[in-house]
Amino acid sequence: MGVDSETLKMVRNRPGFGSTQRARHLRANATDAERRMWRILRLCFPDARFRRQAPLLTYTVDFCSHRAKLVTEVDGGQHHPAKDAHRTRVIESEGYRVLRLWNNDVLGNSDGVPTTIDLALRAGHPHPTLPHQGGGGTGALPWRV
Repeated sequence: MGVDSETLKMVRNRPGFGSTQRARHLRANATDAERRMWRILRLCFPDARFRRQAPLLTYTVDFCSHRAKLVTEVDGGQHHPAKDAHRTRVIESEGYRVLRLWNNDVLGNSDGVPTTIDLALRAGHPHPTLPHQGGGGTGALPWRV
């Protein structure tokens, strides 16, 4: 059950009718976990340029970095694994990776969530930039949100 190529061309060039208004509504009515995730993404990963409630194909995804081709979804009780699996397959068919995190992890795991996102971002770049030699860092994690 795929999406035909003509539909994909149309969707890639322009968000669907009403998707901008839907995205604005979702941004204005974000859950606590979504607000927390947005803060983590903005503070810890500014170079990835994440967008929140971004139209992508026929969906509105929670967070998307077009630069890193990474979609991050914050899932709560309203998500259904079967529907999410189809949505994930369609998004991945466009070259994006989908990272799903549970609300309770976003709200309660202040080190694990940024670490997971960092690993996902690095996985998209097999040759990460090495740190400068002799550069002093403390060795501590760069995030504490």
